[in-house]
Amino acid sequence: LPSPIPWSLTQPVTPDLLVSPSSQDGDLGSECPEDRGNWTGRLDFLLSCIGYCVGLGNVWRFPYRAYTNGGGAFLVPYFIMLAICGIPIFFMELSLGQFSSLGPLAVWKISPLFKGVGMGTILIVSLVAIYYNMIIAYVLFYLFASLTSDLPWQHCGNWWNTDLCLDHHVIKAGNSTLPVNISNTVSPSEEYWSRYVLHIQGSSGIGDPGRIRWNLCLCLLLSWTIVYLCILKGVKSSGKVVYFTATFPYLILVMLLIRGVTLEGAWKGIQFYLTPQFDHLLSSKVWIEAALQIFYSLGVGFGGLLTFASYNTFHQNIYRDTFIVTLGNAITSILAGFAIFSVLGYMSQELGVPVNQVAKAGPGLAFVVYPQAMTMLPLSPFWSFLFFFMLLTLGLDSQFAFMETIVTAVTDEFPYYLRPKKASFSAVICIVLFLMGLILTTEGGMYWLVLLDDYSAGFGLMVVVITTCLVVTRVYGMKRFCRDIHMMLGFKPGPYFRACWMVLSPATMMALLVYNIVKYQPSEYGNYCFPTWAEALGILMGVLSCLMIPMGMVVAVLQEEGTLWERVQQASRPAMDWGPSLEENRTGVYVASLAGSQSPKPLMVHMRKYGGITSYENTAIEVDREMEEEDDEESV
Repeated sequence: LPSPIPWSLTQPVTPDLLVSPSSQDGDLGSECPEDRGNWTGRLDFLLSCIGYCVGLGNVWRFPYRAYTNGGGAFLVPYFIMLAICGIPIFFMELSLGQFSSLGPLAVWKISPLFKGVGMGTILIVSLVAIYYNMIIAYVLFYLFASLTSDLPWQHCGNWWNTDLCLDHHVIKAGNSTLPVNISNTVSPSEEYWSRYVLHIQGSSGIGDPGRIRWNLCLCLLLSWTIVYLCILKGVKSSGKVVYFTATFPYLILVMLLIRGVTLEGAWKGIQFYLTPQFDHLLSSKVWIEAALQIFYSLGVGFGGLLTFASYNTFHQNIYRDTFIVTLGNAITSILAGFAIFSVLGYMSQELGVPVNQVAKAGPGLAFVVYPQAMTMLPLSPFWSFLFFFMLLTLGLDSQFAFMETIVTAVTDEFPYYLRPKKASFSAVICIVLFLMGLILTTEGGMYWLVLLDDYSAGFGLMVVVITTCLVVTRVYGMKRFCRDIHMMLGFKPGPYFRACWMVLSPATMMALLVYNIVKYQPSEYGNYCFPTWAEALGILMGVLSCLMIPMGMVVAVLQEEGTLWERVQQASRPAMDWGPSLEENRTGVYVASLAGSQSPKPLMVHMRKYGGITSYENTAIEVDREMEEEDDEESV
């Protein structure tokens, strides 16, 4: 006999049975967990991703990499590598974050055996955040130094200059009369950077850091204060700041580009930057360089993308966002190359030397070459201020992502203790990282910065990305992962994404990893070679993030019961509460698997909410039907 209908269900009031735990406060329309926070505007997520990906590397690494690896021909491997390992891994990270609404540590409920991957990610991001904010501190230093009528690195004759100093005005005058030998001279901007800003002459090497440079220390304190104030309320505050920090650099970049291409000799630099040398495409190094540029420029593996996506609503169209951000990032890099090389072409004409003698990458371009070029322009303090303000905004939103990743990862692990005190916890993290970064403000701080830059996010990061890719496709299963995306977006990823996730992306990353190990070169800064103990420390930084993976495995296996193989199998399966964070989004295998779950069918909550069946409920029903069919096939 059918069981009698409970009296409570015959009443007109909505029974508790049909109300999901997330809507107990009466707000049935809530799409995101209130206590965790979420994006408050439609463009917050998109602009945050653009701000995170478009960083300092687009300005000071891409143009240099392009001209040293075949000029315009470099764009061929660049876009191929973007398609093979950039876009697919980017989409995978966003999908994992949005589906689970969890940070880079808690997301490993997908396979608890590999939680060490998340721990490795947090270690890498913490090390990068320490030195990345020091670069922002240098930018602030130059920004304040530009607030003058006469740039301090314009002429020789200051207390920090040596007898080797020779400024371009003298060179220009020499060109019109007698040729000047500039091979043994140093530009005023180079001496300003090394002897005044860094005061590197006060240190004999990495083992002798010297005294703290208090002006740099104050700039570092200011940069951490800015970062803290912007992430104070999590994505609700940083999501608003990026409306400025992600868009304003484009305005300045266009201004610098227009100014650059109107300079005499600009075409010389642009020609040098873009002239295709197709013979370079036969070299494996060029393809590796293209993959490295994509890998670091998009910021995959750092957990930032996953963290940002975890604050999305469940049905946000991340497929569209993936293409907007990745292609926008590539176009920005190319645009920055025009802005940089047009000015370098003008500078080479002024100095009477080839472009390749003035072109540099990294901090050398930002703090030596470009500032020197600025002194040759009319209204030089204005252009200098604009350039460094652009670098500041480019750097800040990347730093927001690093900090949000660390804070979100830890608060998701201990939500009951830390979420109510997220602002205080963020302050503690900022203070700790500021104190750890104090060694970078010493006279020998640049040696430590180079060491961190070379090793903190090297092969360790690649191991993390390769492992993530293999776990999602092999351990969790490609079919399951595609089904999850189908639940979110209403369609399954096509063969292009599946082929990249299964074979092409991991294989490319493996090739990068092998190349990095085979072509390993000890770190150096200028003519200074690092001692063996410093190299060992750097390698240890990289290895430590990799060691987190087996350490996490040991912990996960010890928490299970049974034989060793049974423990490994149990630990590799998704946790019971893995899946969408809100009960109304949990269909199929995810129904009623949340702790404290009451609803027999979350779809009923949706029907009450929308007054009928929506396209997403149709998708849910379709996914359920597919799963039932697969179960029937398996049982047969």
